[in-house]
Amino acid sequence: MSDHRNILYFLLGILTAAIVVLGYNFYQAKKQPDGFQINVGPNGVKIEGK
Repeated sequence: MSDHRNILYFLLGILTAAIVVLGYNFYQAKKQPDGFQINVGPNGVKIEGK
């Protein structure tokens, strides 16, 4: 019985790690990129640092 419980904890650990990694990757994909942005509009050129 103890072996089954250890396997269950192991699988839960793997699943938790996978969820954390996927969540971090999703967060990195959705956040604004580092660097700067150049906008050219009716008021001239505007440079914004990120």
